[in-house]
Amino acid sequence: MDKPEYRVVALSGGKDSTAMLLGMIERGMPIDCILFCDTGLEFPAMYEHIAKLERDIGIPITHVRAEKSFEELMFYADIKRNPESAALKKYGPDIKGYGWAGPRMRWCTARLKDTPREKFLREIRKEYDVKEYIGLAADEGYRLERKQNRQPGHVHPLVDWGMTEADCLQYCYDHGYDWNGLYEQFKRVSCWCCPLQPLPELRQLYHNHPALWEQLKEWDKMTWRSFRADYSVEELEIRFDFEDEWQGAGKPIKGRAFFNALKKRLGEAADGKR
Repeated sequence: MDKPEYRVVALSGGKDSTAMLLGMIERGMPIDCILFCDTGLEFPAMYEHIAKLERDIGIPITHVRAEKSFEELMFYADIKRNPESAALKKYGPDIKGYGWAGPRMRWCTARLKDTPREKFLREIRKEYDVKEYIGLAADEGYRLERKQNRQPGHVHPLVDWGMTEADCLQYCYDHGYDWNGLYEQFKRVSCWCCPLQPLPELRQLYHNHPALWEQLKEWDKMTWRSFRADYSVEELEIRFDFEDEWQGAGKPIKGRAFFNALKKRLGEAADGKR
């Protein structure tokens, strides 16, 4: 006997999933659950957005979280590591936690988003045929090619509607959602502390969110793995301040002269700590 359908809207809170949810409601599409996987690392304005959205649509949003917090996993958890791992060889056997995520080790996505989502949906699948509505925009073909986005039961309404990322953002703005200006600062609005953000995004974080930057700096001092391969958080701060100084003198923040001067400034800062 076929199971009844259960329609789940995957809500990250960003422009695309918000536009998808609002579009589904406008079209009268059935929704059984709106699911938000809360990492605990969203911008404060994102949590405000989620709360406003829930009030406006009059449908409860289900929040799920991992059993262990980001900080516990990042700094304190006992992690089974390959005895031949580069981390053990470089930092020794006593390191705790996952440390900062890297391009090949996005543990935070798996542990803070994928695992709690699947745990929640696993119970529902016992009785229902689950359809997940995923907010991938029509111009994100590269993401549609990824295996995790081509699972059985996944539906991509924005693709069907031909809505691009720009369309989604404007649609949300037209409906009164502006995330307190986050999309004027960042191209993507996800975990504010992600070390995989490009430099322009981190520059925006430093200049516009000082309290979050101070937290980032504190966390960077607590973990064994460097925030980035090229810069620690403190070094990024030195760079961004130096950029302001350099531009204030009418000089471009690119080219050999800039990077030689930056290298010297970073070296002076390191010498000052010794």
